[in-house]
Amino acid sequence: MDLKLHHINLATENVERLDRFYRDVLGLSEESGGLPTLEKKKGYAGDVAFRTDGAIQMHLAQKDIHAGFNSGQFVNPVSRGHIAYRTSDLDGFKKHLEDHGIPYADWGNQAVAGWSQIFFYDPDGNVIEVHQVDE
Repeated sequence: MDLKLHHINLATENVERLDRFYRDVLGLSEESGGLPTLEKKKGYAGDVAFRTDGAIQMHLAQKDIHAGFNSGQFVNPVSRGHIAYRTSDLDGFKKHLEDHGIPYADWGNQAVAGWSQIFFYDPDGNVIEVHQVDE
């Protein structure tokens, strides 16, 4: 099973302020490559800024406590934020979760065009995303 840390998502009431902090205080640059195409008409229409340290992306997303309801999903990745891993075998990873009795919300490409995403909770309630880039 191949998992690689891809991004950290922080949910905020003020994307511009958080973006300025990560740019000015931590010196992260604006991410320009490999950005997701957001599907703004499928349940989440918030603003998102993208920063990077050159290896890992930061997705600074407008907090939306209703995104799960609006998308028909029981896991909301933008109520508190999440960490995200990329895999080349999402179906295999879903089976791995099922074998461990871990429920997940299958967002498909509902939030990001070209990415199939699932979200689930760790034992402390932190949201984890695993996604695969669609071919």
